[in-house]
Amino acid sequence: QVQLAESGGGLVQPGGSLRLSCALSRRVFSINRMAWYRQAPGKEREFVAAIRGGRTNYADSVRGRFTVSRDSENTVYLAMNSLKPEDTAVYYCNLDNYCAGSICTSGDWWGQGTQVTVSS
Repeated sequence: QVQLAESGGGLVQPGGSLRLSCALSRRVFSINRMAWYRQAPGKEREFVAAIRGGRTNYADSVRGRFTVSRDSENTVYLAMNSLKPEDTAVYYCNLDNYCAGSICTSGDWWGQGTQVTVSS
């Protein structure tokens, strides 16, 4: 099994930037879809961005401001620019499939979340 760990959250002023990271607890050969979600107080968790292979997709509310990427170690990043107060939330990463050697495992893994607060 694999565990996910987010990092990089914090307090930032409106218009500022942050970069979140989502690291796996073990080395794997490949990952399928890794996504970012967020949950603001009193609201349901919502989709933010995802990366699958070389393809990315974004929620309308963040498109053009956020960028999702992945490195060779399968750590996934979310670069957030032009942050707004409404971006304040706990951000979670989510993985649906990974391959270690010749064995691929499907599931629904979530990290513990990292708090992003946008405020002056």
